[in-house]
Formats: sequence, structure tokens, C-alpha cells
Amino acid sequence: MSADLVLFRNARVLDGTHDTALDGHDVLVEGGTIREVSDKPLKAASARVIDLAGRTLMPGLIDCHVHVIATIPDLGANAELPDSLVALRTAKIMRGMLMRGFTTVRDLGGADHGLVMAVREGLIDGPRLVICGKALSQTGGHTDYRGRYHARDVGHYGTKLGAMGRVCDGVDAVRRVAREEIKAGADFIKIMANGGVSSPTDPIAFLGYSVDELRAIVEEAENAQTYVAAHLYTDAAIRRAVECGVISVEHGNLVTPETARLIRDKGAYVVPTNVTFDALAKEGASLGLPPASVAKIEDVREAGLHALETLRDAGVMMAYGTDLLGEMHRHQSEEFVIRGRCLPAIEVIRSATINAAKVVRLEGKAGVVAPGAFADLIVVDGDPLADLSLLTGQGRHMPAIMIDGRFVKDALAA
Repeated sequence: MSADLVLFRNARVLDGTHDTALDGHDVLVEGGTIREVSDKPLKAASARVIDLAGRTLMPGLIDCHVHVIATIPDLGANAELPDSLVALRTAKIMRGMLMRGFTTVRDLGGADHGLVMAVREGLIDGPRLVICGKALSQTGGHTDYRGRYHARDVGHYGTKLGAMGRVCDGVDAVRRVAREEIKAGADFIKIMANGGVSSPTDPIAFLGYSVDELRAIVEEAENAQTYVAAHLYTDAAIRRAVECGVISVEHGNLVTPETARLIRDKGAYVVPTNVTFDALAKEGASLGLPPASVAKIEDVREAGLHALETLRDAGVMMAYGTDLLGEMHRHQSEEFVIRGRCLPAIEVIRSATINAAKVVRLEGKAGVVAPGAFADLIVVDGDPLADLSLLTGQGRHMPAIMIDGRFVKDALAA
């Protein structure tokens, strides 16, 4: 028996490429890759054979909006923590994500290339990490956590691992910072183009950056063969950003049908993050979220659920995102259930599989159970199409979780 060869028999394969799961399939894994998927019995003499007896086999889940360095909800205070402490707390956060079945995550501000390397080298047991480096914010915008009375230089937070972003103003400055982030290993660029909940001096309706600055950042990303993701809530901010070339709309809570159609027509997509508003409303204050931030939550919370239907009706692609902070990371999987109240279960599953794979630019490699894809797989007891809550519970209903062909959880009989 080879430790590198695993044959899953009699699986119900569910990855969103079809409207239903495919019963009675065999899946052969060799090393870190899926070698074969068949509705006929496969043979591999040296493989470990696992009869799933009709359990559901899914690709590892993908979360397209996380902040792995957000170890506490007060992000200004988080940025003041020692880098060593943030790194160790981040390792614990990422381990939790992996044990919930998330084998790839896209970080939307904070994580650096050192964390990417730590995962690749096996120093951190966590999901594959796709990063933007530090998010870009204007003075007084989202990620400018200096508050009204702090006199620190705007560059203060940019050097700290616990900082979500860095402040830069003006066309020349945003070009330079975008280039610096790409040089440092960013896979894409993230900007703060609207006010935010967690930052102290920018109401939700505030627009971030001038049109010239937005276009300059988009041009720098395109020059580097990548794209811009933008923190956006209000319809006016969404429309402006998409017209300037932003591809990845984060949150999108206050989108109107007309702007949703614009997003679709421009080939852009949306990553809603409804679970974070639920968690912040219930737990944010007790976990240290400042009162000014708590007061902003209801401006966007209820609208997020309506946005799901607006975006679906317009034919906009949506990917799975959570945007949780600190102790609230444990709610990561509850986004499935929240979306399931408004959308068909198969669309929710696609948001964390095939749709998400497009967002992280790993189409055909992640988010699918197919030959040539990464051997990132989860086994689920039961049918998530009938009950999305099977994907919650901190992996309670997942007897096996595999990443790159390696089991990180294995409660299956040999």
C-alpha cells in the first residue's frame, strides 16, 4: 500500500459542475493530484482503498474573503501587536479554517508572503493562501485606524504584520504602493473604495479614492497581469469602482438591480460576506469592537440578504466570503446557512467551489473533483444539497479532510 495513492470508492461527488451530486463514483488520488474520476470501478493495486459507502465527496472549500492576521476585532489594536504574536495567532486561525474543510483562502488585507511560504514549507498547517498583501486606503479611509486624535505618520501601520492595510494618497503614491505590494508577492491588489464598519473616521457612505487614483491602481494591476478587488458597500461606490475597472466587488450590500447588471456586463463578480455582520452584531461589542464601529453594522447588515437576490436575478457570479475577525472566525461555515435562506443550495455550494476557483485563479485546479485538480478533498456525512448545515459545526460532519493528497483529518476506516 502506498501512502501516496488513495482510492475513494462509491462516492457521491459534489462540486457544483452539475446541478446534483454524481452517485457511485470512484476517485483515485496520487500524490497531490487527482488522477482519475470514474463512474466505473477503478483499480490501483498499491492504493489505500476507502469505501465511502455513498458519503459525499467534495473538493476542499474556498473562502474568497478572509483576514488571517485579524486576531482581535479591534483592528487598530491588532496592528499594534508584536509581529511574532500575530504570526503565532494566525497559525492557529489558519489551522481552524483547514479543519472546517477550507483548503484555499483568499486574504483581503494583511497576510504577507512569509505566511504563504510558511504554509508551503509545512511550518503552518493551514489552507493554501492567496494574498493581496496590505490593502490600500486613502487618509481617513478604511484601514486608517489612527482615529481623530492620533498624530502618527500614515506609514505607521504599513510595516506591521497585524495591520490590514497601508495609507497612500495621490496617483503617484498609489502607483508606487501597488507596485510595492506586487513586488512583495501580492497575487492581486485590494483597495478600500468605500467607508467601513471597523475603521473610526469613515462613515459607510464615504467614497474612497478619486477616479484618477482608482484608474491608476487598476492600470498597475493590469500591467502586472492581475486585478483589483475593492471593499464596497454603497451603490454609488460600487458603480464608480466597476466603471474604473475593479473586477472583484467585496461585500456589495447596497447594490441596486441596475448596478448589478453593470457588474455582470463588465465581467466582474461579487463576494458577499453576510456572516460577519451577524457575528459583529451579536458579539462585536463584547469582543472589543469600538462603539463607533458597532453603530455602523445595521447600515449594511439587513441589506446584505436582499443583495443576494438582486445579484442572482441579474446573473452576477458570486463567490463565498466571510470577512470574520478574532474569535468570530469560528463562524466561518455559517455563511452557507445564511445564503441558503435566499439562494438554492447548489448555488451556495458553487460559490465555495467552482465560482471561488475562478476568483482565486485556480480554475480546474481547485474547487473541482476532476483529473488534474489538486487533491484537496473533504468527505461529508450526508447530503449538503439537502442540508447545508452539514458544512458547519467546525468540521463535525467531515470525517476526512485532505489537502495536496495529505490527510489532515482521517476518521475513515481503512
